[in-house]
Amino acid sequence: MENTDTGLWRGLSASAQERLAVRDYSEKVLPASKVEITIPGVELFPRRVFHQAGRGFFAEFAREGEGKAGEIGMWPRQWATARMYSPSAKGFHIHPPHIPEGETPEGWFQKVFVEKTAKPDYPKEQWDMMFFLQGRVEFLLVDERAGMPRRSMRFYIDGDNMPGPDNVGLVIPAGVAHALRTACGEDLLMVYGTSTTFDPANEGRIAHGIEGFPLPDDWEAYLEGSES
Repeated sequence: MENTDTGLWRGLSASAQERLAVRDYSEKVLPASKVEITIPGVELFPRRVFHQAGRGFFAEFAREGEGKAGEIGMWPRQWATARMYSPSAKGFHIHPPHIPEGETPEGWFQKVFVEKTAKPDYPKEQWDMMFFLQGRVEFLLVDERAGMPRRSMRFYIDGDNMPGPDNVGLVIPAGVAHALRTACGEDLLMVYGTSTTFDPANEGRIAHGIEGFPLPDDWEAYLEGSES
C-alpha cells in the first residue's frame, strides 16, 4: 500500500522513505463460511466436529446419496490422504472436463451449469471432494472452462482440530484450476475422494513453479558438466 502521508515519515532518511511500504490490513482471504460461491459446480458444505474430552474428536464427512453428495449425484471411486508440511504449497492443477460427442464445450457447460438440463458424467472426468483433519488451508480456485466467465475464489478451511464454522467439505469440478497452501504453523492433513481413479494424464499444471524446487544455477551447471 502506498504511503500518502509524506509528513508522517519525515523523520526517516530520504532513501528509506523511497523504499517504504505500509502493510494492507484489509481482509483478503475470507473464511469458508463467509465466502460467496461464484464458480458453478463448486460446493462448500458444513460439517460438525464433535470433540471428545481426553480422547480426540469425531466428525462425519458425507453419506452416499445424502446431503450435498446426494444432491449433486457424485460419490468418489477412489479415496486418498495427503500431508503437506508447513510451510508449503501446491501450485495450480486442473483436470480435463469430459465433453460428450456431438457437444461443444460452451454448449455443454451451459446445459450443465446454467440451464441445468444435463448432469456431468462423473466417471469420465475428475471431480474432487475433500475435507481436512488438521491445520488451516488457503484455497485459490479459477474457472477455466470454455465459455464460462473466468471467475476466481479465495478462502480458507479449518481442519477438524480447530472446531468451528469453517470445518467444511469442498467439491471442485473438472476444469476449475485449484491451488492450496498451508496457512498456519502446523502440517496440513487432507482426506479426499475423486470421481475417477488416479490417472497422471488427467493431472494438468498451470502456474506450478512452486512445485518445481529448482536447483541453483551453479548446481545445474555442475551436474551437466558445464564450466562456471
